[in-house]
Amino acid sequence: MASDRSAHIVTATAQLKAEPRRVYDTIANYHTGHPRILPSQFSDLTVEKGGIGEGTVIRFDLQVLGRTDTFRAVVSEPEPGRVLVEKNILGNDGVSTFIVEPAADGRESTVTIQTRISGRSGFAGRIEGWLITRVLQPLYHEELRKLEAVAQAGG
Repeated sequence: MASDRSAHIVTATAQLKAEPRRVYDTIANYHTGHPRILPSQFSDLTVEKGGIGEGTVIRFDLQVLGRTDTFRAVVSEPEPGRVLVEKNILGNDGVSTFIVEPAADGRESTVTIQTRISGRSGFAGRIEGWLITRVLQPLYHEELRKLEAVAQAGG
């Protein structure tokens, strides 16, 4: 039986002039680091449990295309210091992954933000995927610029 769902994947990657440890620590700290890197479309970031890395539970709102959606996510660290995952546990199965790779000199980082969202398949799914990419990718590029500035300043 064919599925009427498909996965949409949105990715943004940037080379940051900041040390990998500082970059990762900024992403993983939902009390003071992560809130400072979020574009204005993200609001009301609330730490419900934990606050640093694995086991953290967060809630936030995202406003796009005139609509505000609430997300609740559980944070895991499949590779602590390198890979952090936020898995949405409200309404959809969206998963956002942050990957921090050191540059050859160890003073810079290559950072990727990738989100996988289930959506429709077929023509409607292609349009949906195009829209999701057009909306999220610029937000992720802004988030990466802010991440570089915050990590350079010490998180």
